[in-house]
Amino acid sequence: MAGGDEIKDTSGLTDADWAAINKLRRAYDSGGDEALKRAYKDLCKGDPIRWVRVMGAYFPDYVREKLKDAMADLGMTIEDLRDIIRKSESPSSSKH
Repeated sequence: MAGGDEIKDTSGLTDADWAAINKLRRAYDSGGDEALKRAYKDLCKGDPIRWVRVMGAYFPDYVREKLKDAMADLGMTIEDLRDIIRKSESPSSSKH
């Protein structure tokens, strides 16, 4: 990934995601594969959502399929997820 793979989908990345990507790149540049593995683990433990977005930027199809599989295992559909997102973005949900 940061060791040579190219980013394929930047559409969902935030400034903080780019900072994480740059940190991964620096880890690889300074310490190779082992440092990159440690940086990945640290990112996943510290911010798993950011980790998914970063991984999704490099491997969008793979991450999308894995998320669909995980949702299916939970009995969720894409429409269920869209409903959750809509509800979380509605003005009334921020009053709590």
